Amino acid sequence: MRLPRGVLDNTLSVLREGYGWLPGLRRRHGTDMVHTRVLGQRAVGLCGPDAARFFYDEEHVRRHTALPELVRGTLFGKGAVHTLDGEAHRRRKHLFLDLVTPENVAALAKQVGEAWDHAVAGWEPGQPVVVLDEASRVITRGVCRWAGVPVDDQDVPEVARDLVAMVDGFATLGPRHWRARRARGRRERWLASLVDRVRRGEVEAPAGSALDAVARHRDADGDVTASELAPKLAAVELLNVIRPTVAVCWFVAFAAHALHRWPEHRQRLRDGDAEFTESFVHELRRFYPFAPFVGGRAVSDLTWRGDRIPRGALVLLDLYGQNHDGRLWEEPYAFRPDRFLGRKIGAFELVPQGGGDPRTGHRCPGEPFTVAVLSALVPRLAALDHEVPGQDLGISLSRVPARPASGFVLVPRRR
Repeated sequence: MRLPRGVLDNTLSVLREGYGWLPGLRRRHGTDMVHTRVLGQRAVGLCGPDAARFFYDEEHVRRHTALPELVRGTLFGKGAVHTLDGEAHRRRKHLFLDLVTPENVAALAKQVGEAWDHAVAGWEPGQPVVVLDEASRVITRGVCRWAGVPVDDQDVPEVARDLVAMVDGFATLGPRHWRARRARGRRERWLASLVDRVRRGEVEAPAGSALDAVARHRDADGDVTASELAPKLAAVELLNVIRPTVAVCWFVAFAAHALHRWPEHRQRLRDGDAEFTESFVHELRRFYPFAPFVGGRAVSDLTWRGDRIPRGALVLLDLYGQNHDGRLWEEPYAFRPDRFLGRKIGAFELVPQGGGDPRTGHRCPGEPFTVAVLSALVPRLAALDHEVPGQDLGISLSRVPARPASGFVLVPRRR
């Protein structure tokens, strides 16, 4: 199938328009499916719950070869679980799924909450605090303790900067991208050495910790001849536990932004209304921009809603567009946490971290960690006695990942 005449490569438009690119392209064509070209390759953009079901069916779309090198070299790491498909993906993913137990989720939230309380106790009244930066350090301290990764307190800021850099630079070709590559190299070497020392018996990994699980993991279930992950690959997967957890600092900054814009929600959060807190967290993840889209590759000549998708084409699922689709969400550009009260969320509806079943597909298995960490920190943020000084609180949709321009600065009034 030939592309319609006049369809040009949209790579520069993606970089320039960010989150608005694919929704804008679909809007101009008046359809949930558009043909385009990205990175010199044929591409198809899709949106909606039916599109998500189609996308996450491995008989239709697979990830292998679809992730560009600039993403593998910064965000996920080379050889990571995200680059696998089929049985190889399922076996590797068990490493992560086995960590996401209710007990582990609660333990992580507790560690991060305690790290936040410790940090807040040290804030000086009248001295500005950048929420995104402070949250990154708090979550780094909490998740490393939870994961069994030893980090001295004085080293936490440097580790946090590197983990944030990996996320901040995956979707740009500029200085942020090169910072991300250097940060990944440093952290892969650090954790590869740690895994090696665990295997040699020089460092003890707490039983059941992420460090212990990664150091012991073998991809082939039940095959005693299967080799352990190479230390560098083990480091990649350990980072794929720690790094996305620290990325929750973006949502903590968005939570501060939301509470400043809509302060009427503060009291219910302060009062410990658990159901409302979780609804607030889901609305944060729906309303604010995080991942613009996810991509895979068509495994054969396919048809979706009567339109052909040629084998080998990139298939892009519009996450931001779906999370702001008026057919799914009433007043999609209004921040309304109550929309999630009493609502059972379908596996292919709310897709800030992908859709489908994380046990069988590519949906992020760490989503419960995200919800739990935010549910621990958002009420604490709502309870802070603080002022918000003048600053740039704009959130540019052309910047991926988006963030409040200032990182959200607050000034505590008292300890």
